[in-house]
Amino acid sequence: MAFDTQTLSDPLCRDTSGDVRPRVPRIARGGVAVDLPVPIPADFRLQSGERLAQRHIVGRLHGREGAPLVVVAGGISAGRFVHRTETNGLGWWSGAVSIRGPIDLNRFQVLAFDYAPDAAEGGKPVTITTHDQARLLGLILDAIGDPVVSAFVGCSYGGMIALAFAELFPDRVEQLVVVSAAHRAHPQATAWRGIQRRILQLAEAAGRPEDGVALARELAMTTYRTAEEFGERFESAAPAAVGGAYPVCDYLTARGRAYRTHTTPARWLSLSDSIDRHAVTPEAIRTPTTLVGFTSDRLVPIEDMRELAARLPTLFRFVEAPSLYGHDAFLKEDEAVAALLRAALKEIDQ
Repeated sequence: MAFDTQTLSDPLCRDTSGDVRPRVPRIARGGVAVDLPVPIPADFRLQSGERLAQRHIVGRLHGREGAPLVVVAGGISAGRFVHRTETNGLGWWSGAVSIRGPIDLNRFQVLAFDYAPDAAEGGKPVTITTHDQARLLGLILDAIGDPVVSAFVGCSYGGMIALAFAELFPDRVEQLVVVSAAHRAHPQATAWRGIQRRILQLAEAAGRPEDGVALARELAMTTYRTAEEFGERFESAAPAAVGGAYPVCDYLTARGRAYRTHTTPARWLSLSDSIDRHAVTPEAIRTPTTLVGFTSDRLVPIEDMRELAARLPTLFRFVEAPSLYGHDAFLKEDEAVAALLRAALKEIDQ
């Protein structure tokens, strides 16, 4: 994909008048997480040339003020609420980010952020890339006065953004920990996501957007997990009559129903498409990198992780791990992931 490297390498931290935006104080207020809404400059353009409807990109700082800064980013359902204690149970990766956890909030300050586009803005889908998300993260780092990140820990879509960030800003990150993300999207995974997008579009055209989100989520769940897990969890007992639900279908329906108001079709279309546009050149990434892949992951096949590992010029470590949970392993395999994170982050200076 062709793009203007001068535009992408500039995080666009000036407004239209040319004045530098004031920095947001990097504070933690006694360890309580703090939201950081950072203005998006009026002349900020996505790689596609489009504008974002939202006026701010929102980050959230967790942990000890002044500690080494670790950026944490997850899948397209993740966001700035990463730690359970500080978010009333909303943290998406509390198994990893916690007091005395593998990403220890006594030892590090953690920055997580909401991906664009903002669901609250509504509107139409936008064509946004992982490089665009990396540039938006750059705005937050500029605003808090932290040009260098001690580590960027990215899982799934967040791992794609981590790779894009290191490609664009090699001097702004000291190491990467990339879990279940490669240098490109696999065509079979694109096929599954393409069906989800068509479900969303069809439901929206029918005036039933929330039903479309729920059904697309059901299909997505079958790609996040494995046949082995479903085989262990669900019996094959048939319903009384045709049209009734099998046990596995009841599970999927419940997961879809729980997700139906979590996002909008426009935002899901934007982020799903962003995954499939993802492309970095591994040889251009000079940041020391730890890669973690799960051999049961169908969305990011281990073969793609092996290719990325072979092409990275400064690979620190590549771990292949088994799991019953496929792509969701980084959310389910707490002990294994904790050990990998502790090993990767142990050398960061205090």
